[in-house]
Amino acid sequence: MNSNNLAPSREEAENIFLWAYEKNPEPWAKHCRAVARVAEEIALKSDLNPEKAYIFGLFHDIGYYAYESGKGSTCHIYFGYELMMEKGYETAAKICLTHSFPIQDFTTYSGSDMYCNDEQKTFITSFLSEAVYDDYDKLIMLSDCLGTAQGIVTMDKRNIDIVMRKGFNENTLKVWSAYYGLKDYFDKKCGMNIYNLFFNEIKNSTFGL
Repeated sequence: MNSNNLAPSREEAENIFLWAYEKNPEPWAKHCRAVARVAEEIALKSDLNPEKAYIFGLFHDIGYYAYESGKGSTCHIYFGYELMMEKGYETAAKICLTHSFPIQDFTTYSGSDMYCNDEQKTFITSFLSEAVYDDYDKLIMLSDCLGTAQGIVTMDKRNIDIVMRKGFNENTLKVWSAYYGLKDYFDKKCGMNIYNLFFNEIKNSTFGL
């Protein structure tokens, strides 16, 4: 196992990410890059390590590599976790699992595109029940709710887009509340509304042509 159990260097991370993208050259990669940018910027303002934040953001959805050019269906969070563990990056592996769950409950995942088998579901459920979320887990959850393949957006726009694609269920409002709680947490850590860090891009994504 790699002696650095947090994350690879940025250069190594980019090489791993390029390998994953070549396996499945779909929009998930643009989303990951947007999430990485968001995480890095917020980290700079909140006394977190921006390099780690960027790498964790870049890797959070890397499990989509296993879709092999969009064919078939897999449990992307589990495959991301497995890949990072194989490479010895335990913290990055943890974030591959935690980023989809601001509420530590597998059943709160919105939509039907989490194609996990029973063994994977059991593992993830147990993992979430025992996990202690730190500021990097929280940061990537938040960044995931701001970064899209088309750029950076408000949380409102992102949440509505997810509901339009995946539907509204009994957990939706609870999950939204958890995300807004994360934004409030990082607003306070940064001493500002974090939307201001991305003002021009958010303005363009909201009001641009």
